[in-house]
Amino acid sequence: MKVTLSICFKSIILCMGILFVSLSGYAQQIKGIVHELESSQRLKDVTVKNLRTQQETRTDADGNFVIEGKINDFLTFTQIGYEIDTAFIYEEAIHRIYLVRDEKTIMIDEVIVSRLTDSRLALEIQKAKNEGQVTDASQTRGGLRLSPSRLFGREGKLARKNLDLLLHEQQERKVDRVFTKQLITSIIPLSDTELPLFKEQYRPALEFVETASPEDMRLYIMDAYSKFKNNTNNK
Repeated sequence: MKVTLSICFKSIILCMGILFVSLSGYAQQIKGIVHELESSQRLKDVTVKNLRTQQETRTDADGNFVIEGKINDFLTFTQIGYEIDTAFIYEEAIHRIYLVRDEKTIMIDEVIVSRLTDSRLALEIQKAKNEGQVTDASQTRGGLRLSPSRLFGREGKLARKNLDLLLHEQQERKVDRVFTKQLITSIIPLSDTELPLFKEQYRPALEFVETASPEDMRLYIMDAYSKFKNNTNNK
C-alpha cells in the first residue's frame, strides 16, 4: 500500500511539473511599444516578427505589441516608409523600439543613441567609421593617402565624435546583457527602489564582464552588495 501511494505521489508531482513547464512556456510573452526615432510618435500597424518562432503580430493604434517569445529571441520590425530593424531581447521589460525613416539622416546625441536597437547601433558605428576615417585610397598611385578634408573637415570631426559616443553605448549594452536585473535579484535581496541605484553605482567594467565566469560574477555582486549596504547604513 505504501509503495502504491509513493508511486501515485511521484506521478502526481511529475504531472504537475510537466504542466507547470508547459504553462510557463505558453505564458512567456514579449511586450513593447514602437516609436518613430526623432519625433517619438507611436507607430501603428508595424509588423513585429519573432525570428525563432516565425510568429507575427502588428502594433495597435498606440504602437503597443504583444508577441509570444522569450529571452534571447530576435524580433524584426517592418513598416512602409521606415528601415527594417531588429531587436535582441535580453531581459524582461517593456521594450521601446524606435524606427528610422528610409534614407533619413539622423542627428546623433546621447538620447538618440540610447534609443537605437543593437542592429541600428552597429550600422551607425560602421557609418561613423567610414565617414571619420582620415585616409582614402589613392586613384593614381595606389595604396592609402592622408585626406586633409577628412582629417580637419567638420563632417569628419563630427563623425569621429559620434563614433566615440556610439562605441561607448555599445560597450554599455554588453555589460547590461550580463549585469541584468534577473541575475542580481537571484543573488542578493534588493527592493525595486534600490536596484537601479545598485546597478548604477556598482556597474562592472566591460573588461571584467568579458572574462568573468558565472562564479566570478556571483562573487562580484555579493561583494558589491556588502559595500552598497554599508554605504546605505552610513548615510
